[in-house]
Amino acid sequence: MASTAPAETRPSAPWHLWAIGTIGLLWNAFGCYDYVMSKLSPDTYFAEMGLGPDMVAYMAAFPAWLTAFWALGVWGSLAGSILLLARSRLAVPAFALSLLGLAVSQGAQMLWLHPPQDPPAAIVVTIWGALAFFLIYAMRMKREGVLG
Repeated sequence: MASTAPAETRPSAPWHLWAIGTIGLLWNAFGCYDYVMSKLSPDTYFAEMGLGPDMVAYMAAFPAWLTAFWALGVWGSLAGSILLLARSRLAVPAFALSLLGLAVSQGAQMLWLHPPQDPPAAIVVTIWGALAFFLIYAMRMKREGVLG
């Protein structure tokens, strides 16, 4: 027997969800590219950015736990962007875990690992701002019922 209860419907996705999701996907894909290139071809990759052997040695000495948090940060953001485009409520925890990965990995570098060359402050602020924006945006879309 068919149910006569009305089906739950969620609001249609606003245009900005697709714009922000696509921008997020592209932005976060670069973070993943940086991670992969830093692991697979550090000599060439860092040389292309004008960084020398000291940065290669620094990256090679990264402890495994820190590499895991770095991976959580970049891959969590990429997953969050994909989940946002898929209109999944799981975008929120993905972005939150990414923020945790960013906080631990950058905190460790600032407090005791000290890279041979600090990234420009504008880049650090932009990364934090972008991730905070994506998390807040996903939370808003979830609250409005756009993410299911």
